[in-house]
Amino acid sequence: MDPNSRVQNSQYYAKKLFALKLKQAYETAPERIQQYLQAEIEYVLDQIKTTDTVLELGCGYGRVLKHVATKGRKIIGIDISEASLAYAKEYLKEISNVDLHFMTARKIQFPEESFDVVLGIQNAISAMKIDPEILITQALRVTKIGGKVILSSYSENIWEERLNWFIQQSQEGLLGEIDFALTGNGVIVCKDGFTATTFSVEDFQMLIGKMKLKAYIIEIDESSIFCIIEREEPLSRITK
Repeated sequence: MDPNSRVQNSQYYAKKLFALKLKQAYETAPERIQQYLQAEIEYVLDQIKTTDTVLELGCGYGRVLKHVATKGRKIIGIDISEASLAYAKEYLKEISNVDLHFMTARKIQFPEESFDVVLGIQNAISAMKIDPEILITQALRVTKIGGKVILSSYSENIWEERLNWFIQQSQEGLLGEIDFALTGNGVIVCKDGFTATTFSVEDFQMLIGKMKLKAYIIEIDESSIFCIIEREEPLSRITK
């Protein structure tokens, strides 16, 4: 993907699919997609301890934060959509252990080793359109030694259901018209310029190998590929 397309896609959730529209996309999703979304949350909750401080990258209107706040001690969400963050503030107003910040995951403005767990789920590694190495480096920088970064993407086993979900969003005016001539093999292309990609097991393996990180990869619910990266190295090793 060329840099201009990456920037265009990164602004899609800030300028088109945000706040109530983003909430509608999730709440009207087909049953199989609802199962996938719930399975991701349940897996994430199993990875979090009650003493953990957690950061979610690309938190949107707070869908995941609302669940994570029931488990972790302190929860921080960042996003590049001011509208989504404003809605999240209202959506999460009765939850005392959540803070929200307008911030890009391209440059996370928190001190080194601030969080026990950093989350980038529901295909964030692709959806945020940030170079994956930059994204992981930034996430690991703010993760404590002994902590972990949790990333997820779609399994190829849920391709048909995922495509149908995007078609539904397009029909509801939440996304542009699907360009079926360019859509396939895990990639969904809209005629308004938006492109939705994924990260496969092999993609995660190649990236982790290239960055020489300790991680394990698991598929859950035949719908999500999770990559859990364990922070063991000193900061100089990760950011050099």
